[in-house]
Amino acid sequence: MLDKNITEKICDLNIDLLGYGLVQWTSGNVSERLPDRKSFVIKPSGISYRDLKPSMMVICDLDGRIVEGELAPSSDAAAHAYVYKHMEHVNGVVHTHSNYATAWAALDQPIPCALTAMADEFGGDIPIGPFALIGNDDIGKGIVETLSGHRSPAVLMKNHGVFTIGKDATAAVKAAVMCEDVAKTMWIARTMGQVKRIDQKNIDLLYMRYQNVYGQKGEVL
Repeated sequence: MLDKNITEKICDLNIDLLGYGLVQWTSGNVSERLPDRKSFVIKPSGISYRDLKPSMMVICDLDGRIVEGELAPSSDAAAHAYVYKHMEHVNGVVHTHSNYATAWAALDQPIPCALTAMADEFGGDIPIGPFALIGNDDIGKGIVETLSGHRSPAVLMKNHGVFTIGKDATAAVKAAVMCEDVAKTMWIARTMGQVKRIDQKNIDLLYMRYQNVYGQKGEVL
């Protein structure tokens, strides 16, 4: 039976995508791996964010098949399933078509790491993944291929949009929000002149500090 706390969490996080301006109408989705490690919960396909309810969430297995739920899952369920199946450390996946990040994807260009915020959150450039059609696990394969061994929790899938991963769904949503934020700033910077990428040594130092010191884990800054 669907756990009420989990379905409420995932429903709310999906609705948050609309609040952050990362999606329109019914596009995009948030999912989270369930404690059994063999399934995940995701939003249903084609339902307006304004109409979403926790009871509408769908549980799928790691082959993308429905385990529980009355509605069809997101059309990206197979992609999410592939990520969970092949990236055991990932417990949250998000997909958006946020404007600025998706513009970079339309150009088939990674977002260059020229901001300390990018070094902090992404550890370098936000990479481009391959073009893939929707509806099977090809998108998932592209995500795994691109992000395996990469620091970035975000990938720009060519001609499509943004996918982010995280230790849970909340972390993946944060990555999607930050991806759009830096995509916008870097787009503006590029219209003003030549972008100056941060050198790799400083990217490494910024990333290690943010990941290991920032916040309540140690030194409070």
